[in-house]
Amino acid sequence: MKKVIQSVIKSGLVIGSLIVMPTWAADTIKLGEINSYKAMPAFLEPYKKGWEMAVEEVNAAGGVLGKSLEVISRDDNANPGDAVRVAEELRSRERVDMLFGGFLSHTGLALTDYARQRKIVYLAAEPLTDKMVWEDGNKYTYRLRPSTYMQVAMLVPEAAKLNKKRWALVYPNYEFGQSAAATFKKLLSEAQPGVEFVEEQASPLGKIDAGSVTQALADSKADGVFNALFGADLGKFVREGNTRGLFKDTQVVSLLTGEPEYLDPLGSETPEGWIVTGYPWSSITTPDHNAFKKAYEDKFGEYPRAGSVVGYAAIKSIAAAIEKAGSTNTDDLVAAFSGLQVGTPLGEITYRTQDNQSTFGTFVGTTALVNGKGALLDAYYVDGADVQPSDEEVAKLRPAQ
Repeated sequence: MKKVIQSVIKSGLVIGSLIVMPTWAADTIKLGEINSYKAMPAFLEPYKKGWEMAVEEVNAAGGVLGKSLEVISRDDNANPGDAVRVAEELRSRERVDMLFGGFLSHTGLALTDYARQRKIVYLAAEPLTDKMVWEDGNKYTYRLRPSTYMQVAMLVPEAAKLNKKRWALVYPNYEFGQSAAATFKKLLSEAQPGVEFVEEQASPLGKIDAGSVTQALADSKADGVFNALFGADLGKFVREGNTRGLFKDTQVVSLLTGEPEYLDPLGSETPEGWIVTGYPWSSITTPDHNAFKKAYEDKFGEYPRAGSVVGYAAIKSIAAAIEKAGSTNTDDLVAAFSGLQVGTPLGEITYRTQDNQSTFGTFVGTTALVNGKGALLDAYYVDGADVQPSDEEVAKLRPAQ
């Protein structure tokens, strides 16, 4: 009995002989957000601004189910163990109704497993790993951004048009990069039988030896390069490649490079003619994007980045799911997210019932130098629904619920 009282006292306030338990605001819906802000600020600072703006919009319009949204955010230090630790803190101490966020694939997978074990809904905003919705998928985890498979599938038709026979690959040596390389080889081999993969350079994330990597690619005599490097690794690779003339006669197709977060820092060093996925914020003229862009620029005094759109769409997805569910009960949210349709700055998306992956798409275009800065030209939008494997393939990959 003494232990029970001590346990109660730890979580309550003792007044005389009474134990007063803490209460949580009945007019607030708490959301736990976890991300690698310290490690990946280029993408995640705009992402945070995006979700902050969306929260303000939702609350200004009356909230959801008559309640305000409140986001409690934590940094995971780009470490899977820390991601799980702060997730547990958010669930047990802060009593959040669901989780969202994640950036790197390995932290995203850790949160996916945590959601399964603790039976709490998790919306993965950023992580691209296919395992999240396939091999390691579960009914509590949903993903917003187009996955590694989807973005590679967007690039492969353009790569096949080049009719290059000898390809080299360069990527960060962790889940995202490994998956990107494997998917590119598989899909390009199907689209262009007889293609050869003559060199692979897999570097530790954030620790690329750009000189030796670039030289190895040059020595391979490849006439096409598939790149999945991003962030600081991308900048070092581009600098060395420009210096050594690697890109002069070698066509590059590249994941993510057309996103302002990665394209802007390249500045005058931006290589021209790369075929990339990205976000051409200045040339999208749809009404939904125009409204989003204006609101974002008015609020923050800067143009949106790819992360801004993702953060904004994450909160809009969560608000729509709670509204559809009519509650924040986990089982109700699981049912609501399945097949959920949501409007985003890039158009309406659906969270697929097959694998909990959204149909959010992205753009494919070509890098160029415009007024001494990197730009994404001739970009076209690829709907995520158009770059999915068949339902039969997904069923084989995803475990039974």
